[in-house]
Amino acid sequence: MSRQEEDQPMAAMWPAYNELAWTEEFLADPAEYEYEAGFYVELIKGTAMGDTPRTLLHLGSGAGMHDRVFKRHFRVTGVDLSPGMLEKARAKNPDVQYLDGDMRSIRLGQKFDAVAIPDSTDYLVTRDDLYRAVNTAVEHLKTGGVLLVTAKPKETFQNNNFAYTGEKDGLHLTLLENNYINPYRPDTYEAVFVYLIRQQGELTIHMDHHVLGLFSKRTWEQAFWDAGLDMQEKILDGVYERYIIDGGSYPLTVFAGIKN
Repeated sequence: MSRQEEDQPMAAMWPAYNELAWTEEFLADPAEYEYEAGFYVELIKGTAMGDTPRTLLHLGSGAGMHDRVFKRHFRVTGVDLSPGMLEKARAKNPDVQYLDGDMRSIRLGQKFDAVAIPDSTDYLVTRDDLYRAVNTAVEHLKTGGVLLVTAKPKETFQNNNFAYTGEKDGLHLTLLENNYINPYRPDTYEAVFVYLIRQQGELTIHMDHHVLGLFSKRTWEQAFWDAGLDMQEKILDGVYERYIIDGGSYPLTVFAGIKN
């Protein structure tokens, strides 16, 4: 199998990111994206050396929810490999350039003041995936540029169940998400999504199953160091906790590195 064939992950076919991509905006709380993306903007600007960053490459840009905030501060280029997500992002942010590509292998021939991977690092399933994505980011950074990555290190991650609901124009949606650390698959966890969609009283049920990467903080740090990045880390709390069934915590670790 060629490297190009290997670089066609299931994300391009997963229902959650294609025919069900519309549900993200249906369930999303704009205030939460304002808080989360605002945190990232301040960290990028606070980490940068010299001039204020003006250009941002957003890898794994999804449906473009973060970009609603990012584009107020940077000229944004988004990259994703899910057609459904790209369609939603382009409709939502026509002033942002979105490109079809894989964060592990894409090469744009451009340099940016900052690169952000805030919402898709779980889809780096192997250490090779992780190192390749970090190297992709560094390849696109100017000297002194900032790489921001949001991760869920193994040390702080735990099994959780989430419930999200939304209702509008006769459509009611419930999304149940189960996160499970499978002891038989090292350095991974499983995310299972069950969608209950009721439209005009008629119920349809959809399920999606993802196997995702789960790495130690040391592995993340080593990937940054090996790529020649000086780094710091911050903890981001309070983004998803209110959706956890029976309580619990879901801390996010945000790494910010400077390209030497």
